Amino acid sequence: MVPSPDKPSWPKRAVVTAGMPYGNKPLHFGHIAGVFVPADCYARFLRDRIGAENVRFISGTDCFGSPINEGYRKLVEAGEFDGTIAQYVQGNHDAQKKTLDAYNISLSIYEGSGMGHSGEVHQQISEAFIEKLYENGYLHKRATLQFYDPEAETFLNGRQVMGRCPVQGCKSEHAYADECDLGHQYAPEDLIAPKSSITGVTPEMRPVENWYFDLPAFAGFLRARTAELEADPEVRPVVYNTVKEFLAPPVVYIKNEAYDEYLAIADELPVHSYREAEKGKQSFEIEFATIDDRDAAREALTRAGLRFRMGKTLTPFRITGNIEWGVKAPVIDGLEGLTVWCWPESLWAPMSFTMAAGDKMGMPRGSWRDFWCSEDAHVYQFIGQDNLYFYGVAQPALFEAIRPGDILKPGIAEHPLRQTQLIANYHILFGDKKASSSGAVKPPTADELLDYYTPEQLRAHFLALGLDQKSVGFKPKPFEQDETKRDDPRAADPVLKEGALLTNVFNRLARSCFYEAQKNFEGYMPIGTVSPEAVEKVHATLSAYDFTMHKAELHTIMSIMDEYIRWSNKYWTERIREVENAASALEENGDVRGAAADELFAERRQVLVDCFFLLRIATLLMHPVVPAGTEKICDYLSFEFDEFFSWNYDFEDNAELCGAGEITEGRHRIRELPPRTDFFERHPSQFK
Repeated sequence: MVPSPDKPSWPKRAVVTAGMPYGNKPLHFGHIAGVFVPADCYARFLRDRIGAENVRFISGTDCFGSPINEGYRKLVEAGEFDGTIAQYVQGNHDAQKKTLDAYNISLSIYEGSGMGHSGEVHQQISEAFIEKLYENGYLHKRATLQFYDPEAETFLNGRQVMGRCPVQGCKSEHAYADECDLGHQYAPEDLIAPKSSITGVTPEMRPVENWYFDLPAFAGFLRARTAELEADPEVRPVVYNTVKEFLAPPVVYIKNEAYDEYLAIADELPVHSYREAEKGKQSFEIEFATIDDRDAAREALTRAGLRFRMGKTLTPFRITGNIEWGVKAPVIDGLEGLTVWCWPESLWAPMSFTMAAGDKMGMPRGSWRDFWCSEDAHVYQFIGQDNLYFYGVAQPALFEAIRPGDILKPGIAEHPLRQTQLIANYHILFGDKKASSSGAVKPPTADELLDYYTPEQLRAHFLALGLDQKSVGFKPKPFEQDETKRDDPRAADPVLKEGALLTNVFNRLARSCFYEAQKNFEGYMPIGTVSPEAVEKVHATLSAYDFTMHKAELHTIMSIMDEYIRWSNKYWTERIREVENAASALEENGDVRGAAADELFAERRQVLVDCFFLLRIATLLMHPVVPAGTEKICDYLSFEFDEFFSWNYDFEDNAELCGAGEITEGRHRIRELPPRTDFFERHPSQFK
């Protein structure tokens, strides 16, 4: 999908994904601000741009994974929950869905990977996906070491082990069995200072057989793909830069002071190359040709008592695990009783949700391929930067591994999966720190924010933050820790900057048009040729908006619309003032019925023709951002939503929206707008 010099090229069909929140808690504001609102804005735009029937906006609760097991275990042990784990997940799912509805998130489906019809479809897809990986030769059985708590006499899931991340350069003190809270992956035996969260003892390592995907076999594919991404100016640098970190060869880092100990066993290690520490660095490097050689070296270094850290590289990607609560893995080669690790199944879950959404709509089961496999379709995946390893490294390799073939009909080559476009956002901070529900300062929940702001104020602010560029602080004044700043009426609330555009400028433009029509045009919107200046402004804005949406630079969209709405309001203010001044002069001269008065009425009509046209475009372009308010404007304009919120026009005038009789008559009936009506409201707390 390379844009032309004149306009961008859009697909015929599209899927938009918004990740999968874990089913262990309600949504925090980072979920809403960093993923769901941007994804919803994009999905709404695509519906307007290519037709609602051609867009699927997909998400759901991730019902499985060790965070869920651990959260459930703690609540049960504390006597705070007495239901099943499925009931625990369902309760959190219901809370998530309620929050999404409150923020006007317009998902095609929001179910779960282990609940309802979506869960049934996901089980089927997971089995087919894994069997296809095995059939194509990329699934290997490996006996790996897993943490075992000797006091509790049980194997530990990922979140029941805590330690320090072993990846070189990572400073995370919150590392789990094989993944730290910053998204780094490693072998469980490399975790530094592990402790069981159940008993607090140091767990043992015991061998367990599982299935692993041969991710290192796709190094060449990933390098070529990353080069293509890097050459594409519309791909965010955080995407390909993060992927490149994992394409480094297998490296082990050893402290400089252990150099003599290393020399003593160097001949026992597989063939490798030595690199002395760079200036200012505390460790030297030893590099290996393969991941197996590195793992063999790791065992030798451990036996010799040398401390070391591993570099980022491609390692076999775990597909199955041994916890009971999970998607059931198919029995292959006699290995049974396994479940699918939550991360791989969450990577193909959007396909499951697409199929379930199609079933819900009464579409043929095979219609999902029109969205995931067709050359004229595209998948946009909105994610947080922490998950780029999974979506930018593991997922592309997994999708490539099942080519050629159809995951539901093994052996058929007509429907290979296409790669997706990753739209990754940086962290949204609370103040100047990463938001964490376990931190000393608790950030507000997504629901708590609605006690102080309207959903539309928050949607506009979140999109304007620029999370596609860098991590940005969210600083809601009602949650300011400094009481002096929080209670100072002179201090502005940063969250309301974009809200002021809505409640002041946009409201004023819309009301002015309606009230003028009611006062001087019998409640009709006049239809006619729009002034060239207004048409030129509209077309320039549409073009800039279209190209900017193609790059998914939503903060720039907000800048474009801020400038356009203010320009349109100024256009109204200046021109209607000229008309009113001229009308006053005519009244003073008593010339209210002559040719001059007719000419002045024509000028008044032209201003309204222009400004209703400017309002129409503002409403269309702000629809993805603030759907409730813009749909209210459309309702009062007396147009059907499907017709009004569409890009299938030349955008020359408002006659495009009207019937032949209305065009002949030169006017279109609109609904009467009551006095002091707001299309975009302030929250009641903001009137204090």
